[in-house]
Amino acid sequence: MVLVMKERTHTPVMIQEVLHYLDPSPGKIFVDATVGTGGHSVEIAERIAPNGRLICIDRDEDSLGVARERLAGFGDMCSFRYGNFLDVDKILEDLGISKIDGILFDLGISSFQLDNPRRGFSFREEGPLDMRMDRNSYISAYDLLNNLNEEEISNILKVFGEERWHNRIAHLVVTERERNPISTTSQLSGIVLKAIPRRMRYMHYRIHPATRTFQAVRIAVNRELEALETAMQKVIDFLDKGARMCIISFQSLEDRSVKLYFRKLMSLQVIKILTPKPLTPMKTEIADNPRSRSAKMRVAQRL
Repeated sequence: MVLVMKERTHTPVMIQEVLHYLDPSPGKIFVDATVGTGGHSVEIAERIAPNGRLICIDRDEDSLGVARERLAGFGDMCSFRYGNFLDVDKILEDLGISKIDGILFDLGISSFQLDNPRRGFSFREEGPLDMRMDRNSYISAYDLLNNLNEEEISNILKVFGEERWHNRIAHLVVTERERNPISTTSQLSGIVLKAIPRRMRYMHYRIHPATRTFQAVRIAVNRELEALETAMQKVIDFLDKGARMCIISFQSLEDRSVKLYFRKLMSLQVIKILTPKPLTPMKTEIADNPRSRSAKMRVAQRL
C-alpha cells in the first residue's frame, strides 16, 4: 500500500479529464512537465504504481519541494528535476529514457505561487514586483518595467496580454517610474486602473482590469510562449506509439500555439488530435475552483 500526502496546497485543474485522456496504468512511464505541488502527479502515480515511472519537472524549487514530499511514498518510482520544461529532452536523456507513454503540461500559475504575496504574481495583495517562476533567474518584472522603453512595454502588453489600453498603460508606467521606481504589485495595479478611462474600467472586463497586464508581464519575464513551443517540438520524438500529450492552457495565446502545432503535426501524420475543440472545466468544477474557469485542454496521440 502506497502512503501519500493528500493535502491540497493547489487544486489540480480538470483532473478527471486528464486521467481519462492520459489513461495511466501500471508499469507506464509518464512526465509531468509542470508538476507544481504535485496535484496531478499524485493521481497519476497511484495509477502507474508499483512498477511505473513518473518524471516530475518544475522550475520553481519551492513547488518542487512540496511535490517531492507529497510523492515520497512512491519511492524511486518518481524522479524530480528542477528545471525548465523546454529542456525536457536533456532531462529524459540524462535519466536514460528514450520513450514515454504520456506527458502533461499544466501551464497555469498554481495557488501555491499566486497566494504567496512575496512572489509578486497577484495584484490582489501587496508584494514585490517579481513574477519569476524560477527565482534563480536574473530578470524580474521589476527589471522589465523599470528598464524597457515605452514602446517595448506597450508591445508586451499588446502581444502577451491582448490589452486594449496597452499604449496608455505603458505611457503611465514610464511617467510614474521617473518619480519613483515601480517596485510593488499595488503600484502596477494602481497604474493600470489610473490609465484606463474611468467609464471603461469594468465595462469591457469580466475580470479585474489589471489581470491582462499582470499576465503579459509574467509571460515576458518567464518567456513562457517560447518555452512551450520549444518543449512541444522536443517532446514529440519521445512519445511512444499511442502515447498522449495533454496540454492545459489558461490564455488564448498559449491555446492558439498548441492548436496550430497540433494541426501541423496532424498534417504530417505524426499525431491524431483527440480533442477537435478544447475541453473546458465543467460548471461544478468552476464553482468549486473559480480559478479553473479559463482552462482549456487539448490532447494529441502519437501515431
